Amino acid sequence: MNKLLFLVLATAASASFAATNDTAAYKQATAKAASDYKVAKAACDSQSGNDKSVCVAQAKATRAHAEADAATQYKNDPKSLEKARVAVADADYDVAKAKCSPLTSNDKDSCMSTAKSTHTSAIADARSAAGSEGTMTGKASEAVADSVITTKVKAELIREPDLKSLDVHVETSNGTVMLSGFVPSQAEADKAVQVARNVKGVTKVENGLQIQPK
Repeated sequence: MNKLLFLVLATAASASFAATNDTAAYKQATAKAASDYKVAKAACDSQSGNDKSVCVAQAKATRAHAEADAATQYKNDPKSLEKARVAVADADYDVAKAKCSPLTSNDKDSCMSTAKSTHTSAIADARSAAGSEGTMTGKASEAVADSVITTKVKAELIREPDLKSLDVHVETSNGTVMLSGFVPSQAEADKAVQVARNVKGVTKVENGLQIQPK
């Protein structure tokens, strides 16, 4: 199991226990997520083929993340959190698969393998963390802060429409995000750095990405 991701999800679980079970606020937040999804999905209609598939998958993933945030903030039962986190894992997996689809041969096999293993790990961690209450203190809480940033950066990279490659590795230490791996162009490398910088909590981005044209 990815221990850092477990800590992220466990923190989210403990946060939900501390939150007020505000049903009205939860419904309002999920209604907004649904409304935003309709707008985003409608915007995908101008595209076609795989671009449209990726666009729709990204819209669904954005909705899933928004609903998971609402569950964390306004629900205080582990089942709701587990359901929301599993939905996020599924939605991110759909985005990853859509991005893998136009690839061929070994590139596609590698892409799909990475997507599947990431999804399997995310599902397992979501289910494990949902049953955990805040038991972390001291240094563990520092690790959570960095792992939260790592998870958010990865999610944003997956949903970013201008990024085609999934071969970007993310690590965080004391708020500094380190990107490594391969991208097909300098434009995608620059975009990955920009996406990482825009994530809340990131203090610095170290770009170790290498350009490997397809």
